[in-house]
Order: sequence, then structure tokens, then C-alpha cells
Amino acid sequence: MARVTVEDCVLKVPNRFDLVMLASQRAREIAAGAQLVVDRDNDKNPVVALREIADSAIDLDNLKQAVITGLQKQSEVEEPEEDMMELLAADSQVAGVPFEAAQDGAEDEMSVESAEEAGAPPPPPADEPEA
Repeated sequence: MARVTVEDCVLKVPNRFDLVMLASQRAREIAAGAQLVVDRDNDKNPVVALREIADSAIDLDNLKQAVITGLQKQSEVEEPEEDMMELLAADSQVAGVPFEAAQDGAEDEMSVESAEEAGAPPPPPADEPEA
């Protein structure tokens, strides 16, 4: 029965690798509780997914997008625009501190504060040699 379903699906999705990826994604969606578009007929999720693809009962473009989204390992993060960086630099210069120095100083203060919060002793002053 599944072989007939696969032969029907190849007419809709010619590349068998793509067919496997789409059918597995749809089978995962069904396992997660998605509504079935065709009758189950005592079939397992992968066979139901193949039957849905063969009957053109689901939108393949949405399924392809779901596969792509599922395989992405890194989400897209918007970088600050140059205008925003110029505004940040101007704000720090208004305060009388160069932008780079303001960033370096913030990192140093954060490391000392986090060490104090963790209960670690403060770092020794730079003038005294360590024992």
C-alpha cells in the first residue's frame, strides 16, 4: 500500500529526497496533534502524510517552509543600524567619555560587580605583587 502511495507522490514531488523531507515533516506535525486532512484508515503517520501529499490535500509550500524553519540552527538577529551606533557614540561623547572607553569601562565594572555578587574576593590592586 505504501509503495502505491509513494508512486503517487512522486508525481507531485519529483525529487524523492524532497518527498521524504516533506512527508517526515508532515508526519511530525500529525504526531504533534495536527488535524488530518484524509481518513486514517488504520495507517501510521508517515503513510497518512504520504497520502495527504498524493491527494494534494495539504499546501506543499507551507510544508517546505516548515522544513526549512525546523532545520535552521541560527535565528536571524537584526544588527543595529549605523545611525543607531552614531547616536550611541554621540550620547557617550556628550557625557565626556569616548565611546570605546565607555564600553571598556562597563565591561570592567560588570566583572567586578559579578565577582562581588558571587562572593569571590575582589581582585588585588595592580600595584601590589601577588603572593
